[in-house]
Amino acid sequence: MLFRLPIIFLIIAVHETAHGFVAYKMGDTTAKDMGRLTLNPMKHLDIMGAICMLIFGFGWAKPVPINPMNFKKRDKGMVLTALAGPMSNILMALVGVILWTVLKAYNVIPQTVMGGFVDRFLVVFVMLNTAFAVFNLLPVPPLDGSKIIEPLLPPKARIWLGRNERILSLVLVALLLFGALSPVLGILNQWMLNGIVALSDLLLRPFL
Repeated sequence: MLFRLPIIFLIIAVHETAHGFVAYKMGDTTAKDMGRLTLNPMKHLDIMGAICMLIFGFGWAKPVPINPMNFKKRDKGMVLTALAGPMSNILMALVGVILWTVLKAYNVIPQTVMGGFVDRFLVVFVMLNTAFAVFNLLPVPPLDGSKIIEPLLPPKARIWLGRNERILSLVLVALLLFGALSPVLGILNQWMLNGIVALSDLLLRPFL
């Protein structure tokens, strides 16, 4: 828990700031105007999402306000803005794996007490970032995955999702709390982690 809490604060801050930053670059200043373009985790904290993240390893943050009407290209803006959050977590996980591998190669981990501390911190950091990215890529409202696929859906499907977003959100939380999603999320998480480790090995191969 001591490892998870500061990592969760960092994860949600970077994740939501990434959403807001890309939205700003695409022409929507809503997040910036409402003070959400910040790495202050308190601005992005959703209590229930943080508790789920703390206990189950999967969760969510308070969504950054976005006004799609301000985007220069609406569909492109929505997709890139939604994708920015999970991608920030994937990049952080990749950095964590690279750092862990380099420290391991130079015998920094876990030869000392501090090395063991860093080892555990980096492992939890990578696992939580990966899990946060995987969970938020699920194509279920209000998660980022639903915003990514929305432009590809026919108009009737978009309307149905909009009308039923709250119900789908409650169903999602219930499934998460009762562990019904755990097997699927576990498999997806392992695939994502394997891909990140493989990419890390590819990037580090010329140096180690």
